[in-house]
Amino acid sequence: MAYQALYRVWRPQTFSDVIGQDVITQTLRNAVASNMTSHAYLFSGPRGTGKTSCAKILAKAVNCLNPQDGEPCNECEICLAANENRLNDVIEIDAASNNGVEEIRDIRDKVKYAPTEAKYKVYIIDEVHMLSQGAFNALLKTLEEPPANVMFILATTEPQKIPATIISRTQSFNFRRISKQDILKRMTFILNDKNIKYDEEGLDIIAASAEGGMRDALSILDQALSYGDDELTLKNAQEVTGALSNEQIVSYMTAIAENKPAQALTSLYQILESGRSALRFTEMIIRVCRNLILYNSNSDLSKQMDSSVMTKELLAIADKFDNDRLFYIVDQVSATQKNLKNSNQTDIYMEILTVKISEPKVAKTSASEAEVPVENEVIDKLRDEVSHLQNEVKDLSSGAVVSKNNSKPKPHHRANNNTRLNKTAIYKVLGSATKNDLAEARDMWPELMSMLSISQRAMMRVAQPVAASSEGIVVAFDYAMWFEQVQDDSDFLQSLIDNSSRLLKRDCQIVLVPKVDWPKIRKEYIDNNIDSTKKNTVKSNKETKKTDPTVDEALKLFGDDIVDVKND
Repeated sequence: MAYQALYRVWRPQTFSDVIGQDVITQTLRNAVASNMTSHAYLFSGPRGTGKTSCAKILAKAVNCLNPQDGEPCNECEICLAANENRLNDVIEIDAASNNGVEEIRDIRDKVKYAPTEAKYKVYIIDEVHMLSQGAFNALLKTLEEPPANVMFILATTEPQKIPATIISRTQSFNFRRISKQDILKRMTFILNDKNIKYDEEGLDIIAASAEGGMRDALSILDQALSYGDDELTLKNAQEVTGALSNEQIVSYMTAIAENKPAQALTSLYQILESGRSALRFTEMIIRVCRNLILYNSNSDLSKQMDSSVMTKELLAIADKFDNDRLFYIVDQVSATQKNLKNSNQTDIYMEILTVKISEPKVAKTSASEAEVPVENEVIDKLRDEVSHLQNEVKDLSSGAVVSKNNSKPKPHHRANNNTRLNKTAIYKVLGSATKNDLAEARDMWPELMSMLSISQRAMMRVAQPVAASSEGIVVAFDYAMWFEQVQDDSDFLQSLIDNSSRLLKRDCQIVLVPKVDWPKIRKEYIDNNIDSTKKNTVKSNKETKKTDPTVDEALKLFGDDIVDVKND
């Protein structure tokens, strides 16, 4: 048989084999043992944490002919067929490549047929967040009321992209990242079983590089074993993961501790020329600083240091770093990491970082100097105000009239919401608004809200349609703060327009207004009797013509027949 990757060979076959998800596996095991399984499950979490493995184990457990305390026996005909991927009643679908409405309709049509071999027909839909909106809508009814012998298991790494209507119809389980210790135990067990020699420090580097994913850890381990000819050493692990050697990090941190930028840059160039990743380098600096902070604490925290990082050489220079400087280094490295992820000029950012953290006193001095002008400015301002008050008191005592100080600072007013309002669009909707259109908009509103993300729904919770026509909808917000936030978010506003047009099956404009301003705008429209279809601007009523009081008095005395009024 052809060689199989470690993560495939050692894929868990029972709930007890799953690493780091004890709460979830115990819940599923109890549900199977008590025959209280749900018709639909949603497994969400980072990659490589056991979502698909648990889905396959659950599919075996509910169909196993000889279950043992909720665990599949892996010996009966059904379990063996499932392990060999030849059980027709367990259907695994990749939503990334089958994300259309037609694929979901095909499931909906076939789901009514009874299983051919097993007790349950189980559909495992991986990366379910990749389904289109139409596909989700087609799945809703089947997911809510499937046949008695059908089970759906949905798996995703991005649960925030799944509609709330789907989530509410499932039992949701959140898989967490696997701890470093659990990953180490699993890799040690596998290497011992295969009788492979390994270096514990090398395993520690692989576990740290996996970032909580067991599949990633086994893939890196597989690569390191291939590189080292079935032997895992510290050097092999460092080469495969791109981690720094102890000599490299000691040389760099020693130059930083001694405030020698030139020496630190030389060490940096050697590290980058050896093919080490700049991002991995910054992560290593943060790990070293973290351990130095724990070491300097002189408490029980020092026992939590990472022994694979803190070598004797690093402990020897620990007294050259105080915690304030270590905090400063961590802040600078964290800021640099953000730039590294969005730039191709990684060398330049690393050079700047090295110079900064090797001369922290310069940064502190400049920061303290920057604070002085601010304090002086405040003192000067207070001195001017005291002098002004003294002059006023002097003028009052002499009986003079005190004039207003033109230089008095003007109060800061928040921008008026009227500058954000699109009154022309509002009046256009009011010009052809009907009760039927408003009722249709309010009926459509809950479905429109379900298409938004959780944060967007939170903002729109305080909004509702107050007027509607065949061309648009006026939406009023209870709070001006949320009105301003949505009005300024052009992408969000455009998505509201697109989704409402799709639901109403016609072009529909969304116009926003604060609820406190809505009665005033509506009254203004009624009073002015605006016809926005003829004019693009809003005009108020014509002003009454002013007359001369003398002419009015003459008309009152002599009458309209005698007095003839002529305009100049």
